[in-house]
Amino acid sequence: MAELALPGSIEPARGPAHRGPNLDRGFNPLAGIIFLGVLGAALLFVAYSIYADVDATGTRITSFVPFILLFVALLIALGFEFVNGFHDTANAVATVIYTRSLPAHIAVVWSGLFNLFGVLLSSGAVAFGIVSLLPVELILQVGSNAGFAMVFALLISAIIWNLGTWWFGLPASSSHTLIGSIIGVGITNALLRGRDGTSGVDWGKATEIGYALLLSPLFGFLLAGILLLALRVVVKNAALYAEPKGEQPPPWWIRGILVLTCTLVSFFHGSNDGQKGMGLIMLILIGTVPTAYALNRAMPTTQVERFQADSKAASDVIAAKAAGYNVLGNPRPAVTLYVSQHKINEGTYPSLAVLVADISKQVAQHGTIAKMPAEVVGNVRNDMYLASEAIRFLMKDKENDLNAAEVKTLNAYKGSLDNATKFIPGWVKIVVAIALGLGTMVGWKRIVVTVGSRIGKTHLTYAQGACAEITAAATIAAADGFGLPVSTTHVLSSGIAGTMAANGSGLQLATVRNIALAWVLTLPAAMAISGVLYWCFSRLF
Repeated sequence: MAELALPGSIEPARGPAHRGPNLDRGFNPLAGIIFLGVLGAALLFVAYSIYADVDATGTRITSFVPFILLFVALLIALGFEFVNGFHDTANAVATVIYTRSLPAHIAVVWSGLFNLFGVLLSSGAVAFGIVSLLPVELILQVGSNAGFAMVFALLISAIIWNLGTWWFGLPASSSHTLIGSIIGVGITNALLRGRDGTSGVDWGKATEIGYALLLSPLFGFLLAGILLLALRVVVKNAALYAEPKGEQPPPWWIRGILVLTCTLVSFFHGSNDGQKGMGLIMLILIGTVPTAYALNRAMPTTQVERFQADSKAASDVIAAKAAGYNVLGNPRPAVTLYVSQHKINEGTYPSLAVLVADISKQVAQHGTIAKMPAEVVGNVRNDMYLASEAIRFLMKDKENDLNAAEVKTLNAYKGSLDNATKFIPGWVKIVVAIALGLGTMVGWKRIVVTVGSRIGKTHLTYAQGACAEITAAATIAAADGFGLPVSTTHVLSSGIAGTMAANGSGLQLATVRNIALAWVLTLPAAMAISGVLYWCFSRLF
């Protein structure tokens, strides 16, 4: 399938020692028809899936306004994943294209397919790691005007910055961009509520993610360089360290290695980056159609029974810590205050004890989550989410005064709460996979040219391409296992730079400087754009 070219495509450098592959095959009308057909089918699938899920709950539809807002929000969320596809996945195909292992049009389709498989087989851990950065009061009111303002602001901000860096051919990070957008919304929300801006973000989680994003490119640079040097010692075959000759493909075994590493990077990129869109889509669905998506109605009876057992054990632990204190009235404000400020006071444990008891009572009253009436689903989901977040912060709090057995009990209860609230329907995975996969096949040329020919002073060799791809695949897979988002862009481009440095090839400092500048500016720029957009949307809605 030929690339569906977007305006302003740029050509690779054509110097004698740096001659790039042919990336321009023109526009194929059949490819365009297939592309639009898949896109249309995906949108119809979304509409049908939502209709079927809502109909299964028996909810009477009285207004189509929430569904119009839902459709617009889903288009923007899927648009982010589409842009992420052609912005980030270009990194995965650059090495196979520039080493002539695969023709460009085949490489992008191959990469798109394995991005799709990666999304479909992902765990969902990264999705909710991203969501947990958002202010708790906005998540609890995600269906409100402020909730819509939050979702629109952070997604549009991420799309604007991604498109801007793509236009200049800079391999900036979609992960950095989205996280910067989330932080910008959190800070602005806190300031609008008259609080210190630093209270609007879970800085512990932000720091954890920040370390992953900051260290991954440094890790990529060093590991790829070391891997190349080690390869030189172990494998003496000169063909591996040569650059392509004209359009001639590499020896079959080298070609196999490069295609395999491209496949792994594409798969793990899908499994990591695809989850970011999933988490945000779930927020949108919970806010607009809580009866169908606020709670996991597909939970089997055995899990509900386990939930009740875990709830009883956790309630005993928390009630023991709350001994001597009573809560009069609604316990939720005190728990919300703890989640927002992370400071234990005399009301924290008593309020949490009452909240846990209330949740257990509501689940027991209806027998299963699937039988909960529509009017209570949203409130039960908020209570479960609030309790889960409170327990998460208690685990980290040095003042929690919990022993190992109590921590184990509370973690088991948190797991039961998360099973009920942090789930991703199969159709969400499918449409995100399609958006990311289709995005891979559009507009990839700009970033491919930068990664393939403008980082090093010499042409990319087979060994350099393989080492950079192996490093990227391993790093992303490890981050996926720990539920942390990392930047495919940063890991792979820094890996190529590392192999160039290790090989003594030299770096094109102007390109490295521009990439570094985009890296440094991404967080503050995304924060600023999303903050301004959130302020505007919060006034508009």
